[in-house]
Amino acid sequence: MVEVQHIQSKGIYHGLPVFPDDVQGLTAIVTGANGMSGEHMLRVLCESPKRWTKIYAVSRRPLNGEWPSHVEHVSMDLLQSPEALAAQMKERGMKVDYAFFFAYIQPQAEEGKTLWSAAETLVEINTRLLRNFLDGLALSNALPKRVLLQLGAKYYGVHLGPPATPQEESDPRVDLEPNFYYTQEDCLREFAQKHGIGYNTTRPSWVPGAVPDAAMNLCYPLAIYATVQKHLKKPLEFPMDLTAWETNQTMSSAQLNCYLSEWAILTDKAKNEAFNASDDCPFTWGKFWPKLAQRFDIPWKKPASDPSLYRESETPYNPPPRGFGPPGKLRYRFTLTEWAKQPDVQRAWKEIAETHQLANKELVDIDRIFGFTDAALTWSYPISFSMSKAKKFGFFGTVDSNESIFSVLQEFVDLKMIPPLP
Repeated sequence: MVEVQHIQSKGIYHGLPVFPDDVQGLTAIVTGANGMSGEHMLRVLCESPKRWTKIYAVSRRPLNGEWPSHVEHVSMDLLQSPEALAAQMKERGMKVDYAFFFAYIQPQAEEGKTLWSAAETLVEINTRLLRNFLDGLALSNALPKRVLLQLGAKYYGVHLGPPATPQEESDPRVDLEPNFYYTQEDCLREFAQKHGIGYNTTRPSWVPGAVPDAAMNLCYPLAIYATVQKHLKKPLEFPMDLTAWETNQTMSSAQLNCYLSEWAILTDKAKNEAFNASDDCPFTWGKFWPKLAQRFDIPWKKPASDPSLYRESETPYNPPPRGFGPPGKLRYRFTLTEWAKQPDVQRAWKEIAETHQLANKELVDIDRIFGFTDAALTWSYPISFSMSKAKKFGFFGTVDSNESIFSVLQEFVDLKMIPPLP
């Protein structure tokens, strides 16, 4: 059997699906519309106004920037009861064909603990967000044909130590500690079965993207680091060891993730399936670091060769998520979180922000913002998402991760979050 598919390129994104002309007049609801994934989902849907004629953008705060008239912002707190949400949906007359769920709450980590250490709180609050939303849809008689839920790399236990590699959608769950992705996935599957609708889940890794909220953003701390080092006439030092420098890390650009999400939810044979979301592009910090330094026109320094210069920590479980072998060893000379708290760095950023009239005049919420990038830089074991399943089902999207990150940096310039690039 020969199956012919048409694909297209949009700027730096290649291999994107082409949908039939008769797929028109659809309505969608996007939760977490102010977050990185939610905003990029709006961008993707707005590229096709004939296909998506009405989009409800759900977030507690107003939307970032200006949007077309068929995008309607709905200020909604998903921690309200399903009954309260249903009443709000009925009042707005919300009838949707498809729902994209990106809402997420990151609880404050305990002092000295990692971002995701509050595992039980993550489970409770984020599963409640999803369950309230789904039950609200049912109570308001606004059930969509399909719901897409974005999960992430923690599905594979990567935050707990070395997982089996490459990561494939059929990999078993990691039961070392509670994982909110599992409870959310179970909640969605049970809801879909009960109400006779379809669902999809996606699993991105590190997500390059630009929105005003800098939390959980891989690229923004890198941009601040390079900007301040240039201002202080210092090189771009790589703070981690050689293993972290040359280990493959999967990037999952926000825009491409959302092209995948649109394709998954509109593809009949993809119903009730989970898909990895990645740029489908090899990436190491070692290859990227000189390019980052070149873009900011500053010198760079490779990892130090003297092992005595490094501090070392271990991932928490023995054996780790792969089920055998030792825990991962993480080695670093300094972290970006520590760097950002230095008085000379704080002073430099204030000078830069005042000179260029940037949106953020001070470096605040440092642990939450810089801690995310520290994790990405430090991990000494591979994240290597297989995209074989998506390709077998018909999605061939790809982007050069380096080009994607540099595009994101320019968006930060446009948002007045960093000064103009050299």
